[in-house]
Amino acid sequence: MADPVTPTAVPTAALPDPTPPPSSAVAARTVDAGRGAAWWSEAWRLFAAAPGPWLLIVLILLVLNVVLLVIPVVGHIAMQLLYPVFAGGLLLGCRAIDRGQPLTVNHLFAGFGERTGPLLILGLLYLCLAIAITLAVAGILLVFFGAAVFSRLFQLTDPFSAAAAVGSILTIVLFGMLLFMLLFLPLFMAIWFAPALVVLRGLEPWAAMKASLAACLKNVLPFLIYGLVGFVLAIVASIPLMLGWLVLGPLTIASVYTGYCDIFEDAAVS
Repeated sequence: MADPVTPTAVPTAALPDPTPPPSSAVAARTVDAGRGAAWWSEAWRLFAAAPGPWLLIVLILLVLNVVLLVIPVVGHIAMQLLYPVFAGGLLLGCRAIDRGQPLTVNHLFAGFGERTGPLLILGLLYLCLAIAITLAVAGILLVFFGAAVFSRLFQLTDPFSAAAAVGSILTIVLFGMLLFMLLFLPLFMAIWFAPALVVLRGLEPWAAMKASLAACLKNVLPFLIYGLVGFVLAIVASIPLMLGWLVLGPLTIASVYTGYCDIFEDAAVS
């Protein structure tokens, strides 16, 4: 049997079972800023241990996404609901590699097991909160800039004021995008480790989201480094006709696992 890939200093024997008894809370470590870059390098070892299965999994996911996108509205909703389920299965696959076991295509569907319900609820919570944030941003823009937008639209018929009108509308749109990103960031942090906490630690969906948010807030600097490295990798992956994303996709999932191990493993609150 191959030697296990150990992404953190936590001994493999000390890692919890993939489906531990439900836990009410976990405590997150605060790690050094440099660990943000290390999550990527440790994720690469997980990818390099089984590149063939990883690439096949990515292709299957790509086909599933295309099929769902063909279905208007319902397909997009299904994608959002199923994301935590597929992510949970792939995180179980990362755990398998970490323990020296093979990664298979079946791991993509491993989330459809005893934790399917909590993972689907996690997707539903994420979807509802994302819709609420979108409606809140739209409402704020309507309340503060609604009259201005309509007045500017009428000015588009005047060639002398059209440029100023377009500039004002673009400014409002930019403000709306920035406001959306600001409000969406906490939700993004809450969902980041949540599937891992559901399938690997046994937390319920809401508790997992709260624990993930707390972990991200405690490790802002590592995540800044992680994000900068990820941004560079995304540029590199996009250059050869986006083909690099066949590697960066699974690498990102594996980096979520290595970050989870670094921050949460052996940190359970009794």
